Amino acid sequence: MSLHELSSKERSTLRAAAHSLKPIVQIGENNGLTAAVLKEIDHSLTAHGLIKVRVAGDERENRLEILEKICAELACVCVAHFGKILTLFRPEPHHGHFLAAAKPALERSRRDPKEDYTPKKLAAAGKSIKDKKQKSSTPKGNDELAKPRKKPAIPVRKASGQIARPSTRSSARPTARRTGSALTLRAGRRK
Repeated sequence: MSLHELSSKERSTLRAAAHSLKPIVQIGENNGLTAAVLKEIDHSLTAHGLIKVRVAGDERENRLEILEKICAELACVCVAHFGKILTLFRPEPHHGHFLAAAKPALERSRRDPKEDYTPKKLAAAGKSIKDKKQKSSTPKGNDELAKPRKKPAIPVRKASGQIARPSTRSSARPTARRTGSALTLRAGRRK
């Protein structure tokens, strides 16, 4: 199998699946790729399907040679090569779950622009905004018996002891209200 047999979508899916994996096999700088290391990589690929391998050594050319040799001898594909970490995948029938398509995205329900908006709580109750706006024409309880009443004016006592009557004149001057926060009113007006 060559390096280019995976599509970019499959490669992206496998990289995402391998993100949380730790390197299983480590190839030393002194001994390099030995038969025992190849056997261990083969065993790991058979068991897991997708593995990471750490290659010691600072030279990129040596790491690329090791990668090509592993892929050629073990019939696997390189998914990613980041620094000293190689991500390898062997496509087998029982490892197909790595390449399985992701769940399709749920399609959102959309409303027409002409359709009235219905809040979630009303929609969950099976109602619409029109149902909420309509008020019942029948009175509730004693509402029909109750009539709005005017509040009677409460007489206020003056300091002299006389009862002040509320003014019946409509031309009474309104008192000016001070604006501002409670703190500025308490501190007094500053100029």
